[in-house]
Amino acid sequence: MNQVIGQERVKQQLRTAVNSGRMSHAQILLGPKGAGGLALALATAQYLLCQNKTDDKVCGTCPACHKAAKNIHPDIHFTFPTIGGKATSEDFMNEWRSALDESPYFDDFKWLQKIGGEGKQGNITALECNRMISKLSLKSFESPYKVQIIWQVEYLQKEGNRLLKLIEEPPANTYFLLIAHDSDQVLNTILSRCQIVKFGALKDTEIAAALQQRNQVSEEKANSIAHLADGSFSEAQSILQHADDENSVNRSALFLDWLRKCYLGDGVAMTKLSEALAKLGREPQKFFLRYGLHFFREFLFFKTTGTENVRLLPSELETARKMNQVLDFEKVEKITQLFSDCIYHVERNANPKVLFLDASIQLNKIFRRS
Repeated sequence: MNQVIGQERVKQQLRTAVNSGRMSHAQILLGPKGAGGLALALATAQYLLCQNKTDDKVCGTCPACHKAAKNIHPDIHFTFPTIGGKATSEDFMNEWRSALDESPYFDDFKWLQKIGGEGKQGNITALECNRMISKLSLKSFESPYKVQIIWQVEYLQKEGNRLLKLIEEPPANTYFLLIAHDSDQVLNTILSRCQIVKFGALKDTEIAAALQQRNQVSEEKANSIAHLADGSFSEAQSILQHADDENSVNRSALFLDWLRKCYLGDGVAMTKLSEALAKLGREPQKFFLRYGLHFFREFLFFKTTGTENVRLLPSELETARKMNQVLDFEKVEKITQLFSDCIYHVERNANPKVLFLDASIQLNKIFRRS
């Protein structure tokens, strides 16, 4: 549990459930992407199987701990989205363990990209459901318990109904740990058979501390990245990876120039800038848009409090002063929603030229709306 960033309340809740012998046989860990759902599931599985655990931590030295830490314990089973109508998680287990070794804080888009599925539809297949049923019907190999981790249970569509009897009446000493981020996308028949354990977004201080400890990042840089990450350590890692890219160095100047061109409504300039943004690549584009969200969060603080003690560069603060005369709270809300929508579509491989030109036109309309 000590490797999980933050989430102290949930960690204590799960430890107490294990120690009291009252752990539900099926639980859904429900919370934002990048905030630690998978890390919590891995830590809970290891805590359950540890042979010498105390009330608050695993021993870290027993054979079960060694194998669980390397994600090779034969009684911890993994299911996750794959690509291909007849694929199973077993087909991608090497890539899965490699991803976990790097960090359990990643999202489905990065995972599908890792296995060559960028732009393709991921799914948890009927064949994978049958594999789960078959595996869990066998006796455990080394531990008194078996743990089935299903990551991104939203990818279980109608095939998930094959698992209902197994989840409702699992074999003895078998536990399901499901991770989800959007309950509306999870089959109601699955939800109704599980105990829901909710967790929230990470605090900026927790993300900054983890970046300093795990990535040897300076305090100043860690705080800046944490503020942009919006509660997600997965996003923080992505920002850190691309923070020093050549395309990201001048993000502030590029962003302010884009705002000015959109405010003026210069069609030719907006088109040229949209083409320039389209050439950045997907991750720098997301970084650019997240930077925009950061700017407007600070702008809102400036507008609300009147203080200039905000995390903005001098050039950005000067732009914020000018915008204070033309932007009200409703317009800022529309702009931040626009940026969030753009990030969503960038992740799903929207045509970047069309995306940024459309965003530029919408920005101009928002600026000019009376």
